[in-house]
Amino acid sequence: MVGAGLSGAVIGRALAEAGHRVEVFEMRGHIAGNCHTERDRDTGVMVHVYGPHIFHTDDREVWDYVNRFQTFLPYKNRVKTTSAGQVYSLPINLHTINQFFGRAFRPDEARAFIDGLADKTIGDPQTFEEQALRFVGRDLYEAFLKGYTQKQWGCLPSDLPASILKRLPVRFNYDDNYFFHTFQGMPENGYTDMVGRIVDHANITVHLQTRFRRDQTADFDHVFYSGPLDGYFDCAFGRLGYRTLDFERFTYDGDYQGCAVMNYGDLSVPYTRVTEHKHFSPWEDHAGSVCYREFSRACGPDDVPYYPIRLVREKEQLAHYIALAVRETGVTFVGRLGTYRYLDMDVTIREALDTARLYLARRATGETVPAFLHPPG
Repeated sequence: MVGAGLSGAVIGRALAEAGHRVEVFEMRGHIAGNCHTERDRDTGVMVHVYGPHIFHTDDREVWDYVNRFQTFLPYKNRVKTTSAGQVYSLPINLHTINQFFGRAFRPDEARAFIDGLADKTIGDPQTFEEQALRFVGRDLYEAFLKGYTQKQWGCLPSDLPASILKRLPVRFNYDDNYFFHTFQGMPENGYTDMVGRIVDHANITVHLQTRFRRDQTADFDHVFYSGPLDGYFDCAFGRLGYRTLDFERFTYDGDYQGCAVMNYGDLSVPYTRVTEHKHFSPWEDHAGSVCYREFSRACGPDDVPYYPIRLVREKEQLAHYIALAVRETGVTFVGRLGTYRYLDMDVTIREALDTARLYLARRATGETVPAFLHPPG
């Protein structure tokens, strides 16, 4: 297993339980990848070191799986946003609409009102901006979507594909729960404790601060690679594009903002949001607070990659890397980096479980294990 994040841990555990000996190679000094959590020594707050990770899923098997290794306590993600000096609720909902326009609409009235704001001259939206204007009109777009999107992606919304905004970003009720999923929660003792329990098996050996070399592939029956796809091939066709995040950490004596996540939609504010980590564990009580200001920028070769860009240039590069990958033998590319896709944690775990089962089934019959369970094209 190359990488001790969710993909490597889950696949490794499944194979270990089936009797295989598993070696896990992890470049960092800790397990759990980007969902790594640790206690702040001064405040006792459980900190999401690489930014907040909120678990949500409709997949009952995945929910049961994570609860096998950690108790998940109830948590609902309720995001706020500051725009032009006012605080609003996200996603855009009936409260947001009524507050923003100074009205007291019922749901049907609000729906008709927003429909009247929509730019119906845009018949076939091609860009994020056109899609947003077609959905909600200019006022809501500029207040809640334009600035945040431009800061997050580092380019104008008119340069982003419409597919990024897949559906109407408005709710015509007062539901401010950010996610729709049946199962939502946070691990009581953090994600790193959960991943530690997953890899705690007699057949699993974890090597921290250890880089896997491509020439080691022949030393193993099979390699599951969750590192960057382009990195496996020494970036032969150039580096795939990612956005990364810089975190400006600060502490506060008390409650800094009264919520876990506060977005900032104005371009005059350089960061995209402030996260206050003690609110991710509402069952705990801490006097002090640990907060992060998040800044999004282009990912350099030494940065932690977060979001694949996947615009035209990147898709052309990706096609070349896929062609190289499918010619490899004894290697399966998994996870967010290995398949160059943005994946939520529950999807990562689902695909890891499916990958392990496929490997075990095909090993039993002597069939070839594919380079990708889910092709990233």
